[in-house]
Amino acid sequence: YPWDKSSLKSMPVDLQQFEKLDAYALKVNVKNSIEELVKALLKQARTDLEKVRAIWMWICHHIEYDVVGYHNKSQLSSKPVDVLQTGKSICEGYAGLFEQMCSIAGIQCMKLSGYSKGYGYKMGQTFTGDSDHAWNAVYLDGRWHLLDSTWGSGVVDDSFTKFTFRYNEFYFLTHPALFINNHFPDNSNWQLLKPTLTLKDFENNMLHNSNFYMLGLLTAHPETAVIHTVNGKASVSVDCRSATLFTFKLKGTDEHGLMTLKKHGMKLDIYPQKTGSHKLQIFAKPSKASEEVYNCVLEYVVECKSVDKAMRFPKDLHQPVGPSWFTERQGFLRPSHPNPIIHTNDGRCSVTFTLGKDISVLASLHSDNSSLTEDMRRRHIMQIHRGNQIELKIHLPHAGNFVLKIYAKKKSDPGNYDYIFNYLITCLNTEVKWPAFPQSYSKWAEDYEILEPLSGLLPANRNVQFKLKMHGIAKVLVQAENTYPLTQSRGYWEGTCNTSGCREVFVMVHENANHSFYSHVLKYEVETQ
Repeated sequence: YPWDKSSLKSMPVDLQQFEKLDAYALKVNVKNSIEELVKALLKQARTDLEKVRAIWMWICHHIEYDVVGYHNKSQLSSKPVDVLQTGKSICEGYAGLFEQMCSIAGIQCMKLSGYSKGYGYKMGQTFTGDSDHAWNAVYLDGRWHLLDSTWGSGVVDDSFTKFTFRYNEFYFLTHPALFINNHFPDNSNWQLLKPTLTLKDFENNMLHNSNFYMLGLLTAHPETAVIHTVNGKASVSVDCRSATLFTFKLKGTDEHGLMTLKKHGMKLDIYPQKTGSHKLQIFAKPSKASEEVYNCVLEYVVECKSVDKAMRFPKDLHQPVGPSWFTERQGFLRPSHPNPIIHTNDGRCSVTFTLGKDISVLASLHSDNSSLTEDMRRRHIMQIHRGNQIELKIHLPHAGNFVLKIYAKKKSDPGNYDYIFNYLITCLNTEVKWPAFPQSYSKWAEDYEILEPLSGLLPANRNVQFKLKMHGIAKVLVQAENTYPLTQSRGYWEGTCNTSGCREVFVMVHENANHSFYSHVLKYEVETQ
């Protein structure tokens, strides 16, 4: 029956109601016979579901996977009584013991066998020959349900030499539509699905490990494990229930992609810079998680026939790219550019946001092939504040791909700025060559604004028009070879200055008419002749 996406289980299960029973089952320590063990476990169990739960909990926490026996099957007994005595087995023994304990408890249970995408599974492989795994079906509330106590008990390491107990709730009464993802029974009726999947479907379908569902992820596209690039590009998307953070690795790095977070998932465009086949891994963690740990939730193979060189991203580009629910939480609301890439033809662009309360912003521009100093990275961006709106005016120093990095902190915090997010800005026009904006000093207030001249480099021997928006000051002077006062009209300070005979031009303000003291607020360079 199809998965309605509301529950990972095939029947309603309230895990909180199991807490007492689970704790009791873990403490039961009877090894002399299976009958005695079951009798002890059932003391606290009333319903069939509770009986199955007690048996499941006990097995998952007391039987360890026999990695030595797995490699040397001739020495291995999977008889339930031997499994109980030694406390270890392989899947065959887990499923046999489960079946026997259920039978003693008076619950219908089947041992099933088939193919699994477990240890040693290679993406895209085919399955032939004998089955390689065993699990169980139990009959509860008038129908059959699936569970896998081997996978519920823990994990083996990559070299298959060490088993670690790590309980996994996912494999208890798993919904058949999810169980089929990595369990293919020899008898297709035991898929408990209509219509049933063919072995070919099973082989081609994307493997979602239990992390995928436990993190509240719903679907992934494409649904096949191998993706072929089209014109050098491949795309993956994931849908999920609630805000989730994602990262990815293509051949071990997150360089050749563009990942954007969506309210209910993420989208990733990959542009491999080499042909051939590449491993792509997607990782996720809940947005509320405090730890830095991302879990691998998907793995693809990307087959790349041709490379799109134009999509070489700068080293400084950070994933995810562009604004999202995450940047909204950090106080950047209503972005003028919701997309991660901003294209500009003339090398200029302007990005606006509504800012949350008490936020101070820092922005810088990065590119692989420019020798911008730390100071110049910031001076190609001008901040303009109008009420709670911020505009970032950007003038690119040359054509190419740039990263616009945006940092923020609380104004009330003395500390450093935190990185929040970035955009990719692209400009193909090789004629572009904008000078930096003028340098501003600490007395230049956040809500002052330059209307002209915007360029920090003034032409030599010219009259230059000034128009500045400033408030709460008594006098404004422009100091070149001579000093030129600006006059105030309707909130703007305006006037001209002549640049001949000087290399630098300063704008200075008198904050108080009675003081003879001027503060520098802006500095312009003058072109050399």
